[in-house]
Amino acid sequence: SLMLGAIILGVFTLRSSLGEVETRECVYYNDNWRTERTNQSGFERCEGEKDKRLHCYASWLNSSGTIKLVKKGCWLDDFNCYDRQECVSMEENPQVFFCCCEGNYCNERFTHLPDMVGPKCEHSSVTVKIRPPPRVPSVLSVLVYSLLPLCVLSLGLVLALWMYRHRKPPYGHVDLSEDPGPLPSSPSAGLKPLKLLEIKARGRFGCVWKAHLKNEFVAVKIFPVQDKQSWQNERDIYLTPGMRHENILHYIAAEKHGASLETELWLITEFHERGSLTDHLKGNTVTWAELCHIAATMSRGLAYLHEDISSFKGEGPKPTIAHRDFKSKNVMLRDDLSAVIGDFGLAVCFEPGKPPGDTHGQVGTRRYMAPEVLEGAINFQRDSFLRIDMYAMGLVLWELVSRCTERDENVLNSFQCLSLKLEIQL
Repeated sequence: SLMLGAIILGVFTLRSSLGEVETRECVYYNDNWRTERTNQSGFERCEGEKDKRLHCYASWLNSSGTIKLVKKGCWLDDFNCYDRQECVSMEENPQVFFCCCEGNYCNERFTHLPDMVGPKCEHSSVTVKIRPPPRVPSVLSVLVYSLLPLCVLSLGLVLALWMYRHRKPPYGHVDLSEDPGPLPSSPSAGLKPLKLLEIKARGRFGCVWKAHLKNEFVAVKIFPVQDKQSWQNERDIYLTPGMRHENILHYIAAEKHGASLETELWLITEFHERGSLTDHLKGNTVTWAELCHIAATMSRGLAYLHEDISSFKGEGPKPTIAHRDFKSKNVMLRDDLSAVIGDFGLAVCFEPGKPPGDTHGQVGTRRYMAPEVLEGAINFQRDSFLRIDMYAMGLVLWELVSRCTERDENVLNSFQCLSLKLEIQL
């Protein structure tokens, strides 16, 4: 136990000496801002999971000594960026220079290692000053030379923890050389010509376009490559056996466009001109009959999502699925006001005998979170996640009721008629 305590102390001292720096904001720049319809420059606030580290990054081109900045912004948990206080590219003669670092606005200045002793790099009116990388703190040197055996044991423990943590890529981590995985059976070539028409909505993981495919309109949800995990999860949920239902958004295909930093991940689904329930309630009220129809179809969709079907029409068993981000913005409306549920980027499957994967409790929209989720007192079990969906649906029903124009006596008469029908049937 004494040796274990010494090892833990060594690891703690090693971590303290390296000095993990918290990153909250980064300098933002996008050379392709006109095409992507974003701001050209400014500052970006970094957001991510509490147990993941955040970084800043910069990418640029160097053509015959002329520096052309491509992008700057926030970068999610990447061990290659750990404890780098300077944004320095280490690769020799890459096509696109890339560097990342830790600390607020640390990507304001950037450089390439072979050019450290060369002239200063400039972009527009901003001069990129070159400073040597930070030296290893003297505390670490004392620890290595005076307690060498202890350091060897500590290093072994750190390596074991690192290998355990990186068994799979952390949520939000992006490797630009890694292919997003096999696409579904409908190839992108069979979907052309697909023409993007207009942006209909923007969300946490990308934007939604109205597009024209063959002789019909479709919705195209475009994810940046940094949100590959969300795109892949939503695609996998749609491809789960038994996901064809009249109150679940109809999936068409998934595609990958572009390369390197310009990669975009597309998810193509059916399009509904009325938009989301949020959009409809902002500009319209509903009658009692419309409220009941929307609520009934929405409830059927969520109940089917939660249902566990042992065998579904030869496709195999349909597992229970928890949405985890149920809200009126993720409920689409058909022309007849029937509800369809979409946006499964945070959804999780509960298959018998298999781990459910990422079941982090505090995901979704805070406004629709159940009290136990906000307090961090959730039990990470199947039934708990299903109850969280039901709580969120209760809030959506409250939104519907708040926009209902029916008078109280008419609603009461409807309930009385319904009760009479039930008595006759019994």
